Amino acid sequence: MSSIAIRAARVAAAAACSALAFTALPHAGAAPEFDSQGYLDSTARCSAPDTAVLFGSTDTARVAICKTSGGKYQYRGVRVRDGAKLVLSTASNGDGSYDAQNDGITYTVSPSSLVISSGRSTVRTESWVDFHGPQTASSGSSSTAAPTTTPTTATPTSTTPTSTTPLPPPLPAEVGGSSR
Repeated sequence: MSSIAIRAARVAAAAACSALAFTALPHAGAAPEFDSQGYLDSTARCSAPDTAVLFGSTDTARVAICKTSGGKYQYRGVRVRDGAKLVLSTASNGDGSYDAQNDGITYTVSPSSLVISSGRSTVRTESWVDFHGPQTASSGSSSTAAPTTTPTTATPTSTTPTSTTPLPPPLPAEVGGSSR
């Protein structure tokens, strides 16, 4: 066998191994597993009899808006980096977006993004990398039709300091993420 044929065989073998590794490994930006209630094994999931109005994932968080059997709404969020959980009562703004407030911080969830603000100042706007729910305000805020996915490549515009208080272990689907 000539040296050219041997080199060609090595290149072909390397390419095959690379292709196998690429398809066998999970993608860093791949959406976590979900069903109609939200992300499996995650805080960003509605428990029966509550229903998911919408849920999505940004580069740093997963969020679900749940409608309770009593007709109220709940924000269920988790920071992916460390599994920090936040469950709050939320209000529908009537335009397909929802506001949840905690210690002077407002979390606004809409079909286009998650906006975190303090007073009138926007701390951070995070676009969805995975979104399930109504795509526009005109499609209705209580739709639970077949989930749709909206990929995007936007990143947060700023970061905020985090607490050093130890947290309980994250749920299985909440482990990982990036620390940009």
